[in-house]
Amino acid sequence: MPPTGTPYLSIAVTPLQATGAAHFAIHVTQAPYPGGLTLRDCIWQNSLSQIWQSWQEMFSNRQMPPYPVETITPVDALLEPVQLGGLSTRLMQTLGIHLWQWIFDGPILGSFSHSRGIAMGQGKSLRLQLEIRDPNLVAIPWEIMQEAPGMQAISLSQQVLFSRTTSDVNALPRLRTDYALRILLVLGQASDPNGTTGLLNDTLQTLKLEQEAETLAQVLRNFGNSDIGTARGIPAQVDVLVQPSPAELIQALEKRIYNVLFYAGHGKPGPDGGLLFLRPDMPLNGTELAQVLTRCQVKLAVFNACWGAQPDYYKDSHSTEPGGMQGAQPIPRSSLAEVLIHHGVPAVLGMRDPIADEEAIHFIQVLAQSLAQRLPIDHAVALARQHLLTLYRFNQQTWTLPVLYMHPEFDGELLKPLETSETGFGPPDIPSQVACLRSLRDGRVWQIRGGLMRIGRSADNDLVLKEDESGVSREHAMIICRDNLGGEADGATYFLKDFSRFGTWIMNNIGWQRVHHQEVSLLPGMQIKFGSTQNDALEFEVFSPSDLPSSI
Repeated sequence: MPPTGTPYLSIAVTPLQATGAAHFAIHVTQAPYPGGLTLRDCIWQNSLSQIWQSWQEMFSNRQMPPYPVETITPVDALLEPVQLGGLSTRLMQTLGIHLWQWIFDGPILGSFSHSRGIAMGQGKSLRLQLEIRDPNLVAIPWEIMQEAPGMQAISLSQQVLFSRTTSDVNALPRLRTDYALRILLVLGQASDPNGTTGLLNDTLQTLKLEQEAETLAQVLRNFGNSDIGTARGIPAQVDVLVQPSPAELIQALEKRIYNVLFYAGHGKPGPDGGLLFLRPDMPLNGTELAQVLTRCQVKLAVFNACWGAQPDYYKDSHSTEPGGMQGAQPIPRSSLAEVLIHHGVPAVLGMRDPIADEEAIHFIQVLAQSLAQRLPIDHAVALARQHLLTLYRFNQQTWTLPVLYMHPEFDGELLKPLETSETGFGPPDIPSQVACLRSLRDGRVWQIRGGLMRIGRSADNDLVLKEDESGVSREHAMIICRDNLGGEADGATYFLKDFSRFGTWIMNNIGWQRVHHQEVSLLPGMQIKFGSTQNDALEFEVFSPSDLPSSI
């Protein structure tokens, strides 16, 4: 369960198979007050099926099987009247209102209203999670639900933070505390192996993946060049892999430093989470990816890939309908987002339909900025979605494309939020301790900022080693700060992780000891040599703020 201090309202939609295909139970499974747990039965109405079918014809470029409709009513008679806008605006608003009325009716609405009032009284947002247990309803854009004409859609609100979830999950492992944003950006195969790209514009043959990478890196640079512990920003890191093999992707994730994976490239629905095409003839399915993401404690996985939040379907080979979708049945828990959540990834953001390059870049910018400001993941997604709506307007589907799933035990925290000072006037300006490496040859000092220092010959490292030092690799080692798992007050512990060719040397009570492709803990006063015992020695030091040398 998430922390009890966070107001949660969880709603599940469950098909009642014994009473008919269109009969459902909608029940509140978690609420911030005892009386909020409630239940009601309802029928999926024919009018909803008709509006949903019209919505797909207007906005979606992936044909899905129609939901059963017993009676036909002219769609125009079902649309909400609006003063301005054409059919697209009326369809967007009408489906949103009908979905809201179907979920929030009777006791469910009472529980929602009371829970929202409790959250407002505590000065917090209400975290609303929706679990759709019928695979036939997963593809529906629940993010567009709105209470009435002119009111904000549920997924755009900052007072009610909306996400999807599933209770059919592995337990959430204990997550490390992160203070810096560390993203692994993977640029996969741009086009469909069969010759199509999956973009809205079918004439475009390649995705602008390099532009996405540079945009994201620039956003992070803007927010990463400030002191840790201040309100201006955070240390941030983005590493890029271009069309890696599955082995290369796993090797990068095994460094266990990344808290965000961002994939941009081609994707395809299928069983076991579908396929991500890293490079030609080297796809990776969702179940395979889930193993390494959970093991390496990636908290958020973002996929700019086609249909990452939609299920695959068993298609009827005898159908005369285009694509054989007539009579097709969705495969339960087959979408990439659901598979990753099921295996214990804390948060996954996928696209319900393909998203164009420019739209994705705008979304990435605001999402990265919001995460860098330590906002919870669902709050950051809401802000990025608002940005898309402002740019591309309400009557376009762009703002509806991102679909966020969060594990039911996850509190949405990607980065540790800043604590207020004792005076209540904001966060302290200095950290509780400062770690650094000091050269024993000339006394120069390199501070370890944000709990991470990258070391090697490459110019993009935090500590750049000299080219003439023997045995030094371009990416030689890292020093990582982790919380003490024992729960002591002074909980920061530092580790050195080597992944070089020739190793790192550490002085202990028996002399210089080689560390090669290992991780070892560091203690204040330890001496380190990178690559060879003949290279310059550095000393690891940790200071309290009051004891800081003037050179730091």
